[in-house]
Amino acid sequence: IMENDPHSILEGMAICAHAIGSKKGYIYCRGEYPQVVKILKQAISQAKDKGVLADFDIEVRSGAGAYVCGEETALIESIEGKRGEPRFKPPYPPAQGLWGKPTIVNNVETFANIPVILEKGSEWFASIGHPSYPGTKVFTFTGDINNKTFIEVLTNTTVRELVYKFGGGIPGGKKFKAVQIGGTSGAFIGEDKLDNPVAFDAMAAIGATLGSGAVFVLDETRDIVDVVARIAGFFEHESCGKCAPCREGTARIAQLIKKINDGRGSHSDISLIEKVGRVMSYSCLCGLGQAAPTPVLTTISQFKTDYNAKFI
Repeated sequence: IMENDPHSILEGMAICAHAIGSKKGYIYCRGEYPQVVKILKQAISQAKDKGVLADFDIEVRSGAGAYVCGEETALIESIEGKRGEPRFKPPYPPAQGLWGKPTIVNNVETFANIPVILEKGSEWFASIGHPSYPGTKVFTFTGDINNKTFIEVLTNTTVRELVYKFGGGIPGGKKFKAVQIGGTSGAFIGEDKLDNPVAFDAMAAIGATLGSGAVFVLDETRDIVDVVARIAGFFEHESCGKCAPCREGTARIAQLIKKINDGRGSHSDISLIEKVGRVMSYSCLCGLGQAAPTPVLTTISQFKTDYNAKFI
């Protein structure tokens, strides 16, 4: 959205600012995307020249690549020039956020929807997509899938349609094994859940989330334990270390999954992973730690044969 339709974001932010009486807005962009920053700055300049922003000022801030800065309070800390780590809540950002002032933090996709809803009306928006979660959602296809691209679909679209209709299916005539939706912390979904719609409530019912909209597909040849081992190592590295459940939990899960993947594990390791994961899900300070066990726990519950094949 930032690369291809940046003005929809700026317009949405300007409308939001008018509604709450704000004079300043920030777009936080990961440091790995300098081209996106360039596009955004150019779009802001164009919007100012056309008077779209009125007296509302928007500034682009680049992060240093920390995954945890996707959490709203860690993002705020980063914008303020501090180490990117989450704050204790309450107070929540709407009461005390950036520079200690009331702050609204939204994904760019949310802001991009605002102009369209105002133009066509809330009744129109409520009439498209899934009844419980109307509208559209942007997805990005990666992994073992023919069409590695991004697409905007209605929220009543099924996961199967994402993979086969819009994603073009699995390359080389191979069979589908699993799909992870929502980014690195998303749940893995097996064949039996492909007919689930990509609406928020419907995904939550099967233990999954929409998250960033990333769709990571695995074919039948993939070692899912090896994939999860790499994900666990990623979360161990990206944990900011502020809270003990995340700091110790991500390290312990990464250690145990590596042990299993190396062929040195046992069923007791699986039990310990599940216990650690459950503790993390309700005791970690922010969403990173709470969601970090999800890829591991969902593959354990749905792909036990893959884990059993690793045991001595």
